[in-house]
Amino acid sequence: MRDIPGAWRRTARGAGLLSPDGAAAPTIFAEMTGLALRTGAVNLGQGFPDEDGPAEVLAAAAAAIAAGENQYAPGRGVPALLQAVADHQRRFYGVELDPAREVLITAGATEALAAALLALIDSPDDEVVVFEPYYDSYAACVALAGAKLVTVPLRWPDFQPDPDELAAAVGDRTRLILVNDPHNPTGAVFSAAVREQIVRLADRHDAIIVTDEVYEHLVFNGPHTPIATMPGAAARTLSISSAGKTFSTTGWKIGWVTGPADLVDAVLAVKQFLTYTNGTPFQHAIAAGLGLPDAYFDSAAATLRDKRDLLGEGLRAAGFAVSVAAGSYFTVADAADLMAPGTDAADFCRTLPERAGVVAIPLTAFASTERRDQYASLVRFAACKRTEVIAEAGRRLAALADA
Repeated sequence: MRDIPGAWRRTARGAGLLSPDGAAAPTIFAEMTGLALRTGAVNLGQGFPDEDGPAEVLAAAAAAIAAGENQYAPGRGVPALLQAVADHQRRFYGVELDPAREVLITAGATEALAAALLALIDSPDDEVVVFEPYYDSYAACVALAGAKLVTVPLRWPDFQPDPDELAAAVGDRTRLILVNDPHNPTGAVFSAAVREQIVRLADRHDAIIVTDEVYEHLVFNGPHTPIATMPGAAARTLSISSAGKTFSTTGWKIGWVTGPADLVDAVLAVKQFLTYTNGTPFQHAIAAGLGLPDAYFDSAAATLRDKRDLLGEGLRAAGFAVSVAAGSYFTVADAADLMAPGTDAADFCRTLPERAGVVAIPLTAFASTERRDQYASLVRFAACKRTEVIAEAGRRLAALADA
């Protein structure tokens, strides 16, 4: 194999995907999806719905295509969507934004996160604090940007950070605190005390807060509270969200960044050389979606909460211990009592399709090498599937209890 230099190597290493022979390994999502296809297993691994989003949003996309909205959108985004995002932030959170300066449309939240990290990291001495386990793109993008990843562990079963460990992680070299709330992969929603501490630490050490809030409308125990709404936070916070989870349109890749104009401009300076712009007709459709009545958003959360409960019942019946998710698509379960001696969650998930006809993701895929042993028996299941699919997964998993 040729030795090909470049940033790809540190990116793959940061994501834990650089194999011993120096090649980039496939992600666990690609591996598990392949297993699902080969075995016919129910795929509760990758977090995408198996139902389309609201008819009004789909119809708006078709109408935009038919109306000729098929060329480049403006670099900041379609004006209707810029305004819709600003209106959404005012409607749900009381945040006032200038749609022309304080909103930026991106190719999903993943591009928004990558552009923000690349824009705001300036030195290999810069540190980015994340909560572990973490969405896999975080470590990859921090490595690509050339900074140091500093993690704060979240522990079973409630996955709330320890205040002392959080305080120890944030220092004068902290450039960014990256907050995913509601949290993927654990399903945790951070407490008010945690959010307040994050703001205090960011102010004390002059750090920027970047939030990933893609599950903002999928919170089960009360409304979502963005960190940007907390006293002292707005001037140093970039809030990131997207349409994919809220409207079951993950393939459209429409996301956004909101925050102070100077920070948004910094992200734009990088983002415009990544995709420049994307998804013109879908931007128009999501503008329509953000204007749907409250009943839609309430129903989306309630429906997913019911699916979470159904999934949890099936997991407990199969012999798992279950952490009850407070938000997001995901439920984390402890498979310790179902695992063979000397194996871990990755081994368990690789054999689960043959044992029970179900695919899940090991939580170790979202952890650094140094902390993987802390999550060695934990498995993530996705509840964003049709009710009958979740029920079938529960029936199949029941075979584990009889084994």
